[in-house]
Amino acid sequence: MSDHTDGLGGRLPLADPTSLTGPPRELFDRMMTSVVPLADKAGFQSTTADGRLIGPFNPCLLSPAISAQFLQLQFTEQQHTSLSERVRQVVILTVGAVWRADYELYAHSAAARRAGLPDAAIETLVNGGLPEELTAEDTIAHRVANQLSTTHHLDDGLYREAENAFGAPGVMEIATLVGIYHTVCAVLNVFDVPAPEPQGAQSILRSEDL
Repeated sequence: MSDHTDGLGGRLPLADPTSLTGPPRELFDRMMTSVVPLADKAGFQSTTADGRLIGPFNPCLLSPAISAQFLQLQFTEQQHTSLSERVRQVVILTVGAVWRADYELYAHSAAARRAGLPDAAIETLVNGGLPEELTAEDTIAHRVANQLSTTHHLDDGLYREAENAFGAPGVMEIATLVGIYHTVCAVLNVFDVPAPEPQGAQSILRSEDL
């Protein structure tokens, strides 16, 4: 590990790719060819200018065997879900708002914008609210993700609404997505990983930052 952080590693230094060997290097190379292009396409920063991973991707290198399988779970969820990308991003931002995970909110604000959510709705979700601009399905997904994240239960009425909207398989997929991003946010918050400064893309700020 290097002591070069630029503040983006939080409690961790950012790993120097030239010093990585074995499984950490294999995972780094995998993320550079899979995660980084997806981040670039979505419009958020996942590396520094000198090629070091940031966000949750840098801590992943500490435990490459576990992280590789977790990344595979994420790719599998993305590839096989019945949920729309818009609904997925509503769920992810809802979880991020509960955790106040800055990098997650930064990255998935960009992804949500690309999925078609308006900026006003994204800002409200980032601040933990329920946007007026959401569709009926978006709203149900938000309520499910919020209730699971804050009370760790889902009441019968909301479950029935979700089952009617998404089917039982879709409810399972929402629960899985919530769990995935609880893990992502836990990693970000335990290492106090910040969001980078916006670089050309429009940013969504929390109300306390204004």
